[in-house]
Amino acid sequence: MMQAAASASASASASAALSPSSFLAPLPLALRYNPHGPHSLRLARLQVRADQATLPVLSFSGDRVGSASLDLRSAPPSTARAVVHRALLTDQQNSRRGTASTLTRSEVRGGGRKPFQQKKTGRARRGSQRTPLRPGGGVIFGPKPRDWSIKINRKEKRLAISTALSSAASAADAFVVEDFSHQFQAAPRTKDFVAAMRRWGLDPSHKAILLMTDLPRNVWLSARNIGTLKMLTPRTLNLFDILDARKLVFTRSALDYLNDMYGNDNVDNDDDEDEESEETEALPDQQADAVPEVDEGESDGTS
Repeated sequence: MMQAAASASASASASAALSPSSFLAPLPLALRYNPHGPHSLRLARLQVRADQATLPVLSFSGDRVGSASLDLRSAPPSTARAVVHRALLTDQQNSRRGTASTLTRSEVRGGGRKPFQQKKTGRARRGSQRTPLRPGGGVIFGPKPRDWSIKINRKEKRLAISTALSSAASAADAFVVEDFSHQFQAAPRTKDFVAAMRRWGLDPSHKAILLMTDLPRNVWLSARNIGTLKMLTPRTLNLFDILDARKLVFTRSALDYLNDMYGNDNVDNDDDEDEESEETEALPDQQADAVPEVDEGESDGTS
């Protein structure tokens, strides 16, 4: 009985760790990533599993017309939260500009002369007006321009995005809609778009994302005034918006893109790309050692 209870609690904790909202919660101290710490997480070699989810396909009128499968790679529950947290932390930290700058007491203008004499004034002694104790003086330990960017492996970032997508799909927070761009071909209508969202079961007051491979102008004009909806393309797809949204809406072409980009068939392609990059890096050295050959019937331009 105790083993059954332990296994049930373990499965419940694993499902809770895969929910999109749990990724934004603070991590335990053992799972927090510090790129400069001596005990940073080593997540380069991760186990990958396949999760296939069946998503309903809705028409523009809100009727269910079929189903589609989303077969993406995802990290196991033991490391999924750490992988997503590291990728999210990397995206947020790399977006920092790092241009904040303050002046120290050696950089502040003025302070060449002593404000008043050392003694006989009854005041505290003062040697310069640039002291941090005076208004307009230097700043102690103020920020200086720095580079906040940190590195993350390409495979690990893709794994984090696919893990978040598969987690939302398994939690019934995602569905597919048929192409509806022809509905707004005549003119953009925000009112019609909001009505379509309600037919799909989306609350306009809750955050949602709509992923489309091609974003027509009239569709974008119809949805741009809806503050809770984000229109994304494969180029603008990011981890933060996936975790921040309550519902994920895909078109059929976007679903095919996700299966091709983050599916199981893409594992071999990643390995092939890595091998090609290693070969291209070795080419300059081989070319430097090689001696150009000149045919006997041609002249090399020297006399």
